[in-house]
Amino acid sequence: MTVKPTTAFPTVLLSEVVAALERLYPVDTASSWDRVGLVTGDLDQPVSLVYFAVDPTLAVIDEARAAGADLLLTHHPLLLRGVHSVATTSAKGAAVTSLVVNDIALYVAHTNADVASPGVCDALASACGLVEVAPLEVDQISGTGHGRVGSLAHPLTLRDFAQRLSAALPKAVGGIRVAGPADARVTRVAVVGGAGDHMFDAVRDSGADVYVTADLRHHPALEAREEARGGTPYLVDAGHWATEWLWLESARSELVRELGERGASLETHICTLRTDPWDFVIGAATSEITGGTTC
Repeated sequence: MTVKPTTAFPTVLLSEVVAALERLYPVDTASSWDRVGLVTGDLDQPVSLVYFAVDPTLAVIDEARAAGADLLLTHHPLLLRGVHSVATTSAKGAAVTSLVVNDIALYVAHTNADVASPGVCDALASACGLVEVAPLEVDQISGTGHGRVGSLAHPLTLRDFAQRLSAALPKAVGGIRVAGPADARVTRVAVVGGAGDHMFDAVRDSGADVYVTADLRHHPALEAREEARGGTPYLVDAGHWATEWLWLESARSELVRELGERGASLETHICTLRTDPWDFVIGAATSEITGGTTC
């Protein structure tokens, strides 16, 4: 849904929007390997329409161009790894060219948005219905909080919890994968938006009954379940794109708030294109099929 301005204000410059974003999502809180901040654009260019998306794919850029966007704000970087050409013979080159030719600035808030408060993990915690939310782990040097952990207002079965979360998430082909007994009681929940199978130790230390994240690889997930001996923490893999798409509404409202009266002159739009890469599944096992069967 596009939110239209209600009052006429002087034009907002990209430099103002970038300054606001860097207050919300400080660049120095991003992981050392990450590439965040302004990717394309002139700081002196005016901004009237800001597009919010998880991924700067060609389809997303094309939709932003067609809508007349001046700024595309994405969670995932376009140029995370080094490139030696931005010719249109490659997808990344075509993306950069389209952004530049159409005067669309691209700004990335990635791992700095993951650890921000409110940020990606807060949005996922809210979708899970958590209260008394706290960081899952705190970096002892920087004091930065990673992930979130909290409690449900009322206990649920693992199946009911997963179904409620599914209703709050955008739909993706992979759906939600769950490891644990469907009728198990869930009260305490840990969350990490996007890929989170590197945080199992923190999840166990938190006493969480279930861990909601994405991109759970076979070996880390299997080892986590083996260590649990069939008990907690149970696992919910809710999909990378879906768990992070939730943050876009927070990013929009926080940016408008941070800009104050200047933010009232902006139009904003949250992209609903599904940039999850999968298109269909075949042969998925039903819930009646249990582990430990003969291969």
